[in-house]
Amino acid sequence: MKTDFKIAVLAGDGIGPEVVGESIKILDAIAEAFHYKFDFKFGLTGAEAIYKTGNPLPDETLAICKESDAVLFGAIGDPAFDNNPDAKVRPEQGLLKLRKELGLFANIRPLKTYSSLIEKSPLKQEIIEGTDIQIFRELVSGIYFGEKFTDEEAGYAYDICKYSKDDIAPIVHMAFQEAQKRRKKLTLIDKANVLDTSRLWRKIFKEIAAEYPDVELDFMFVDNAAMQLILNPKQFDVIVTENMFGDIISDEASVIGGSIGLLPSASIGNENAMFEPIHGSYPQAKGRGIANPIASILSTAMMLDYLKLDHAAEKLRESVEHAIENKYVTVDLNSQQPYSTSEVGSFIADYIKYSEKSYYNFENVKIGKSTIV
Repeated sequence: MKTDFKIAVLAGDGIGPEVVGESIKILDAIAEAFHYKFDFKFGLTGAEAIYKTGNPLPDETLAICKESDAVLFGAIGDPAFDNNPDAKVRPEQGLLKLRKELGLFANIRPLKTYSSLIEKSPLKQEIIEGTDIQIFRELVSGIYFGEKFTDEEAGYAYDICKYSKDDIAPIVHMAFQEAQKRRKKLTLIDKANVLDTSRLWRKIFKEIAAEYPDVELDFMFVDNAAMQLILNPKQFDVIVTENMFGDIISDEASVIGGSIGLLPSASIGNENAMFEPIHGSYPQAKGRGIANPIASILSTAMMLDYLKLDHAAEKLRESVEHAIENKYVTVDLNSQQPYSTSEVGSFIADYIKYSEKSYYNFENVKIGKSTIV
């Protein structure tokens, strides 16, 4: 069994370095507890890379990623570019190119609710309690990667959405296989009443469905799906959809659990994989120690799954749930007695190594103190 792993670390912009720093702390704890070795190689990307090299994805960074067993990614984006429509080079271009170069065709975003955080959701408890969804988003085709054109003088622009069977089939197979492991229901979200690309998705989806007769099929237009996620999220098990719809739907779904700071993701290809929280760079929180590291930490758990370190992944998720249950969380989840980004990471790392023998006095934690004994 392999025990040594090369991990590319692309911390990126905004709060990216802070949350990824806690994931590295977690991996150090995993290494100590399970006798693994993680060799971290750091690369520039996003706005940070533009400021230093002029390129949102330097060749050196791409090489580090291709030579690694997995990529741990932070966040990307900077207000200086968001507020400048004339900028020709943007941080997001680096992320899109990275996905394409690594062949990361499937983005997987799990969503589950935690009973101790139900009151943090904007939705009623009876609507969301027990929600457990896996969203599969196609990642390297569609309108984000189609031909683009802008005629600034004429005030005219277009973005072309293209899909082929080769783009669609791999992620549909992956979604069916995941549904077989779960509640055996798969929903295709599209806009087949209007878009030819969506009709192609449906055609290929139905063809592939014949190979998975034990999975119940469901079809839903994206506008209705956006509404149903709010009205009755528990009806969904596994969702599969195209790039832009998946981007929007998964961000909408993220608020069901009470904080976008809880949601991890994995981007998977045939030879490479990248793991990142779905939240953005949140520049307003940069350097303040208030960013929620749990999405990044749970993305790390998905990375451990990918590396087939199942017991370590299970222990990490158990440790996260322990922190949440004891309200050892950041201000977005506990405004009365918040802990810093670093404190949350340390609490989880300590539980991984010591569990109930942890240095943390749990009775003090429960009453809002962090005394070490």
